[in-house]
Amino acid sequence: MPTKYIVILGSLMSGLGKGVVTASILKMLDFYNYNALPIKFDGYLNYDCGTMNPYRHGEVFVLDDKGEVDMDFGIYERFLNKSMTCDLSITGGKLFGGIINKERKGEFLGVDVQIIPHLTNEAINRIKDVEKNKKPDVIVIEVGGTVGDIENSYFIEAVRQLAIKENAIFINLTYTPKLDVVGEQKTKPAQLGFRLLLQAGIRPSFVISRSKDLLKDTTIEKLALFSNITKDKVIDDSDLYSMYMLPIHFIEQEFDKKLITELKLEPREINQDKLNNWKEKIKIIEKPEKQVTIGVVGKYTDLKDAYASINESFVHAGILNNAKVNIKWIEATEIEENGVSVLENLNGVLVPGGFGKRGIEGMIHAIKYSRENKVPYLGICLGMQLMAVEYARSVCSLSDANSIEFNKNTKSPIITLMESQKNIYNLGGTMRLGEWKCVLKDNTITFNSYKSKNISERHRHRYEFNNEYRSLLEEKGLVIAGTTEDNGLVEFIEWKDQFGVGTQAHPELKSRLEIPAPLFGSFVKASLEFSESKNKN
Repeated sequence: MPTKYIVILGSLMSGLGKGVVTASILKMLDFYNYNALPIKFDGYLNYDCGTMNPYRHGEVFVLDDKGEVDMDFGIYERFLNKSMTCDLSITGGKLFGGIINKERKGEFLGVDVQIIPHLTNEAINRIKDVEKNKKPDVIVIEVGGTVGDIENSYFIEAVRQLAIKENAIFINLTYTPKLDVVGEQKTKPAQLGFRLLLQAGIRPSFVISRSKDLLKDTTIEKLALFSNITKDKVIDDSDLYSMYMLPIHFIEQEFDKKLITELKLEPREINQDKLNNWKEKIKIIEKPEKQVTIGVVGKYTDLKDAYASINESFVHAGILNNAKVNIKWIEATEIEENGVSVLENLNGVLVPGGFGKRGIEGMIHAIKYSRENKVPYLGICLGMQLMAVEYARSVCSLSDANSIEFNKNTKSPIITLMESQKNIYNLGGTMRLGEWKCVLKDNTITFNSYKSKNISERHRHRYEFNNEYRSLLEEKGLVIAGTTEDNGLVEFIEWKDQFGVGTQAHPELKSRLEIPAPLFGSFVKASLEFSESKNKN
């Protein structure tokens, strides 16, 4: 069966949730056991998002194959329960870079290189390479940005050309606002967005409308009329309790059957086991038996997208423990200015990854508070490094202990630059990235969490635990719970006799709804137990 294509385009504004819609469509197809894969186009001229500030673009999501990609790939993986690859991420930087490289090699001799056909052909060729190499039943292409943006106009032209030769359909994600003063859902913005699509030569097969409330029949009729489609092809995407409910909400509208018919896919019965398993997870999200409050002490807490994978990992770990995890986002500089009182009513503390000096001392204060008050603690990447620094200062009496990232002249460089990073000048794509194997020490919290001696997790860092201080910290009670296979790099550290774990890896990047990150699962369990013990006392 030849590969079918679905292209999802957003109109009017960004932030409507194209990534969630794309992932939900992928999941619907997965319920029918179709092999569906995403492709994401991002119009920026960066090669990837690896050098972007989280405030600009949200978190950088890292794949097994070292790819630094858009955060939407995290959504795809959490829904599909599959690991993605970096060839599924197509950026403006990759396309323009590819064209320039070909021109310099003489592949366009005698030709003036143009957006059309050369750049659009480059985009089509990359899409076709995915089809050739992976042979999926369906490729779902999410076009970043909104229709009318200069940044994605050439890619929209490329998918228009693709649809001439391939079995492809287009879906328009739009927005229907409701004005409180009149209490009516307004379709005029969606109509204007649809006209931009028509000007680009694209006629959608379906219109999905984001809205606060369920679309009214009169609203659906208007959207259908002005979009040149029948009413049954207008799909509601109103606010839900959890994004994981959207595939079910789509199925309740029979969007799954309509989509399969429109694509002319071979008919199949839905896999009830897969569907029921998904529904069971959602039930726990809606009605958990317990609650726990965990503080995330970070550098980018004003923008929750900077920690999207951590947020979702807590959702998954909550399901595992039949609990809702209430996250309290705490800016590290607030602790520096006002002290640790903000931590007093928490059941657990997490310090996530990050770069730069701002807020570092506030994080160290939070770590020390957790250790001294036996509050369950999880440190990720930077959070693990600062856990080692705090232990060196407080327990080993190395008052000057620090990371050379923050103090190049420290006399006690507990965290140092990795050997492989010392002669690197280009920043993009040069960190220790992707999936790396690790060996865990028996009878540690980490080992008991993973229930395995040999594991692998994804990484994204330049600095490491300095092995020159390893013996001293171990003598003072710090547990080295996991290392690389050659024992060269420290990957996990722990406090004795309480739940305190630091990992150089990013376990949140592999957490899925159906397979939660083991370390998050045990951390939430420990936080629940801590909460229960506090209530008893």
